[in-house]
Amino acid sequence: MGPKLERFLSAFLKDAPRSGAPPRYSSEQQCAIVAIALRRPEEFGRPVEEWTHRELADQAARSGIAAGISPRTVGRFLDEADLKPHRSKYWENPVIEDQEQFDRQVELICALYRNAVENLRLGRRTACLDEKTGIQALERIRRDRPRLPGRPALLEFEYRRHGTLALIPSFDVATGRILCTEVGPTRTEEDFARLVDRTIDTDPEAQWTFIADQLNTHKSEALVRLVARRLGFTGELGVKGASGILATLPSREAFLTDTRHRIRFVYTPRHCSWLNQIEIWFGILARRALRRASFASLDELADRILRFVDYFNETMARAFRWTYSGRVLRR
Repeated sequence: MGPKLERFLSAFLKDAPRSGAPPRYSSEQQCAIVAIALRRPEEFGRPVEEWTHRELADQAARSGIAAGISPRTVGRFLDEADLKPHRSKYWENPVIEDQEQFDRQVELICALYRNAVENLRLGRRTACLDEKTGIQALERIRRDRPRLPGRPALLEFEYRRHGTLALIPSFDVATGRILCTEVGPTRTEEDFARLVDRTIDTDPEAQWTFIADQLNTHKSEALVRLVARRLGFTGELGVKGASGILATLPSREAFLTDTRHRIRFVYTPRHCSWLNQIEIWFGILARRALRRASFASLDELADRILRFVDYFNETMARAFRWTYSGRVLRR
């Protein structure tokens, strides 16, 4: 391309003058404001935990970045950066005392999830167990006003309390169905063992692997006796707190996790109950059936839970797509 043609094309393609005022704030100023929003207000002597647009505008002026900038303009800068200082989520990296043991446990659980469907074909069942306690039967003191076009539903703020219930379900990893539930005022070791017993009854000849967290009722005397009976175990169980398999929590756990048994438990690492898929289902239950409901009694609450379980199994149940592979989150 010759110099003459190059000058012609450069002039031809050059942007034409545009209407409107030039930008008031430069990209450097915008980046500096976003940088402040990424830091804690306490670093600037402000005794608050999150920024408001007005405080960011004030700090930008005090820092000599942009005098007179409006909170609305600050909000636009944050929107363009997809930054929302008022929002946060809880997360946790567990305190890991034995990294190798932790990795083995997480890998085992993830492998059980990945292979659950194939294991089901081979007569090996995988189920997740846990308790959801303190489910409140709250009755709003006035009736809801239904939603209308252009207006959301209106819910009464004040309510009456009618007590709480505990829910203990068993979740089938391969099918996404709830196999059994225990709903009642308590969540004792007997309640948990009864739920396990009823779950095994749904497929008595299968090989069962139960995933649960480290709660002591998940390693109880009642559970050991149940599993021993189901296995036809003829050995001596001993005495709780004194001798044998029942002596201590570690000795009971060793029996319950024995890989030679047709019925065994796999426990999530401490502070890692989020590895249990039943927690996902608890979230679905809360959002779809409990969060906005009103219950005049514990019986109404229990009936809603049981009806939702049936509805979920009929219309919504499917195996969860488990993508976690064991990599711990890092700050």
